[in-house]
Amino acid sequence: MATSGVLSRLYTGTGAFDIVGKRKTWYVAFGLLVVICLVSIVFRGFNLGIDFTGGTQVQFPASGTSAPATTETVGPVVEKAIGEPAESIQTAGTGASQSVLIRTNSLTPAQTVALKQALFDSFKPRGTDGTPSQQVISDSAVSGSWGGQITQQAIIALAVFLVLVTLFLAFYFERAMAVAALVALIHDVVVTAGIYSIVGFEVTPSTVIGLLTILGFSLYDTVVVFDKVKENGRGLLGLTRRTYGEAANLALNQTLMRSINTSLIAVLPVIGLMIVGVGVLGVGTLADLALVQMVGIVAGALSSLMLATPLLVDLKMRDPRYQQQAKRVAARRARASAQATDADGDEPDLADDAVLATELRRERAMAAASSAPARPGKSGSRAARPSGKASRPTGKRSR
Repeated sequence: MATSGVLSRLYTGTGAFDIVGKRKTWYVAFGLLVVICLVSIVFRGFNLGIDFTGGTQVQFPASGTSAPATTETVGPVVEKAIGEPAESIQTAGTGASQSVLIRTNSLTPAQTVALKQALFDSFKPRGTDGTPSQQVISDSAVSGSWGGQITQQAIIALAVFLVLVTLFLAFYFERAMAVAALVALIHDVVVTAGIYSIVGFEVTPSTVIGLLTILGFSLYDTVVVFDKVKENGRGLLGLTRRTYGEAANLALNQTLMRSINTSLIAVLPVIGLMIVGVGVLGVGTLADLALVQMVGIVAGALSSLMLATPLLVDLKMRDPRYQQQAKRVAARRARASAQATDADGDEPDLADDAVLATELRRERAMAAASSAPARPGKSGSRAARPSGKASRPTGKRSR
């Protein structure tokens, strides 16, 4: 029954989940996560791939070899041939397309020849004609400067993206929304990078590209929520039915199920990409791209719901106009606490222009009535006489 109630509240979106009201809890949780990620980035660093550090890559087919070619059997052969262990040894693909990928520090031509000869002598990989051939063992040298250029271009693209996003949100919405969205985006970048540092995932150019793609997803989710907040806040300063925080919390509840469905639909293809990249093709470009997208989608969805909107409420409530409006809401509720009409009345649809205009006129009329002074000589004089009749002059002088 409890599960049914939660699902019902999710789908109806009536504001049952007090996300904004618990914003201090979210601030503490997100703050601790960011601190942990920053500490790991500073002291642990990243597991940079060969594209960033430079080195030599050797690859050969693992199917049809004279001896099983696995990471356990290839490692000793590599260390004996070049005098140092390999940086990484991975298997990619399955069945007839399976291959072994060896990454080492930059090798001299003599070391490369010795390594290829040792691999051929130990495993005798077969060529397309089915006979052992040393030609199927390929090698390539990678310069670390290329990865550095990719990183530099990515940082420039990230800075330009953040500036354009801030300007767009400031003009389309308002400055407070732009600041809140920017904080959420920075959170997504730091958390995604920090998790890569903590877990030790290898950072490749695909990782950098995937990091840039998740920013667009996070921004989309934030804009959807902010658009609903803007709709719920139309004419709010002239009304006393709810505060800005309550309007924002209602917007979160109204878009919560949409955000969950969007994130779930986005995660499912990424999971499939990970299965194909890791399970079928082995650890490689697809796996690197899938991992960063998986982390980024989850972090972006959480920050849009539990960080950006609560932060927006705090920024807006610094405005004296919204503080005064919140006081008027509290005063009205105090006056109407004993009135059944206010307690049992239906909530109007303020998204409708006609309904909103009617509510604003009603609020102005109530404000005018409450501020109008009482007329002297009428209600006061009548209340003083028990008979309720007005006194008339008799023309007689009292003695």
